[in-house]
Amino acid sequence: MPRPVFAERVSRFGTTVFSEFSALAAKHGAVNLGQGFPDFDGPEAVKEAAQRAIRDGINQYAMGVGAKDLRQAIAEHALRFHGQTVDPDTMVTVTSGATEAILDVLLGLVNPGDEVVAFEPFYDSYDANVAFLGATSRYVPLRPPDAAHATWWFDRDEVRAAFGPRTRLLILNTPHNPTGKVFTREELEFLGGLCAEHGAWVLSDEVYEHLVFAPARHLRPATLPVFADRTVTVSSAGKSFSLTGWKVGWVIAPPPLRDAVQRAHQFVTFATASPLQAAVATALRLPDSYFEDLARLYLGKRERLLAGLREAGLPVHTPEGSYFILADIARHGFADDVAFCRHLVTEVGVAAIPPSVFYSPEHRHLGQGMARFAFCKTDAVLDEASKRLRARLAPAR
Repeated sequence: MPRPVFAERVSRFGTTVFSEFSALAAKHGAVNLGQGFPDFDGPEAVKEAAQRAIRDGINQYAMGVGAKDLRQAIAEHALRFHGQTVDPDTMVTVTSGATEAILDVLLGLVNPGDEVVAFEPFYDSYDANVAFLGATSRYVPLRPPDAAHATWWFDRDEVRAAFGPRTRLLILNTPHNPTGKVFTREELEFLGGLCAEHGAWVLSDEVYEHLVFAPARHLRPATLPVFADRTVTVSSAGKSFSLTGWKVGWVIAPPPLRDAVQRAHQFVTFATASPLQAAVATALRLPDSYFEDLARLYLGKRERLLAGLREAGLPVHTPEGSYFILADIARHGFADDVAFCRHLVTEVGVAAIPPSVFYSPEHRHLGQGMARFAFCKTDAVLDEASKRLRARLAPAR
């Protein structure tokens, strides 16, 4: 018998749902509200800074930990927006996007046989990376708003039950993709207490840190005393500056944790594109008005798509942050969210993502009554999607 081509660590993973539905959208000429990338560019000043860096010869390997000026800008940004004091020389590593940073954190801190606690629905790389390490994921479902809860919530007993003697790491994503949940101080302090009790590290994924809508307020876990010595914060330039293709991310952590991440990073990509690092330093130093305008821009887009989905007969959960909306598809009579989203692309001409793929098999049913729509698109695109949904999406009779 010939040997299998695939190594066991990748054999259970197929093509990502994002690639699958983006290809399907292109084939059918659908308006793509699936994959979460803006269809507009970031600030001209930042793009010009990248061009200037290339012209000025900043084109060779950067330092493995990241260009000094970018690390300094990351530290300035953390103090300006989160009140967090960061030593750029001992607490920061620059990575090729937040997705690489997440892998580096897991490689640096988690051993085979350890357990990692995370909330679901989850960003799909979490599950894959934990599996690559030979560790085990313990998932806790976030529950949708109900009569007793104004926002997405979690059962504290379920969280306690997920922690145990082998728990090594908690993954937090706030603001959360795809629910849009922003974790509160009370929730964070509860989670921090559990981590302290079990000696667990924390990976705080904050790539949507500037996409938060009042009255919600993003609170960086690492700024709370219970988290300060145990948290690796991950963020990136992609979402905050509409430059997702640049893949410039970073981690901020106490020196011992940063060093563990750095030891992994040096053998994953070693260094990130030098001229783009120079440009992201410029981006992080943009005035407060840029970040305020960004939040206002996305608030308007959120309201625009919320209205369109409601008019098409899709009840929605209003997100507190990020640029995704989860809509209830139960009344449309499909067996599950995958079937609904395929119909949406092929017959309605709009692409969305089936969120059940962001759940463990045990809890996949929790996502099968929803679809995820991205509103990081121009108003014309959002309006065209809403028009098609109103005209072509019929509820089950």
